[in-house]
Amino acid sequence: MWSELDLVKAAAIVLALMVAIIGHEIMHGYVAWRYGDGTAKAAGRLSVNPIVHVDLVGTIIVPALLYFSGAPFLFGWAKPVPVNIYTVISHGGYKAAVAVALAGVTYNFALAVGASLVFPFFDQPHSLFGAFIGLFLMYSVIYNVVLGVFNLWPFPPLDGANALRYLGMEYRWKGVVDLLNKIEPVGMVLLIIVIATPLADWFFLPAQWLIDLLLR
Repeated sequence: MWSELDLVKAAAIVLALMVAIIGHEIMHGYVAWRYGDGTAKAAGRLSVNPIVHVDLVGTIIVPALLYFSGAPFLFGWAKPVPVNIYTVISHGGYKAAVAVALAGVTYNFALAVGASLVFPFFDQPHSLFGAFIGLFLMYSVIYNVVLGVFNLWPFPPLDGANALRYLGMEYRWKGVVDLLNKIEPVGMVLLIIVIATPLADWFFLPAQWLIDLLLR
């Protein structure tokens, strides 16, 4: 039987995860819109309404399975926001494409820092509402840092690989662009291998450092 605190914790976790992953996707579309690409806006994907961003598997099923199975972390994703990167490049060049690629990560890190600054005021709550706010802020730090670091990994189709590709195009790093193009067909396989093996401990180490720093 769940206690009131269990329910509060579950609600805080769900809300923190949804704010992190949905905001991440919205920012891709918003920055693209600022560079003249109205694809996401026309599709209604710049809305803060979570329903238009929810992916049944990534936003609901996977996080729920991880939570109820007692996994040490939660993970998820929203429906990718549609972006016409060629329109972005035609208006702002490859640096604009880099800005679009890193918009979600920037949002995640900014939200993590903001939550960490407010968290000390709620780390010793005296009510269920205070506990909810404190837990929401704590999990906001954790999930946004994890999502930010994860998306910076240089595996296509993650944001880090996309940003690196556009930087390579801007500065004519042909070797980098060619390498990313070659591994793109197997990028998801490489990603799964990293996540499912002890390599994940090394790749997520920067996330642990940042979380420890922000929640110290």
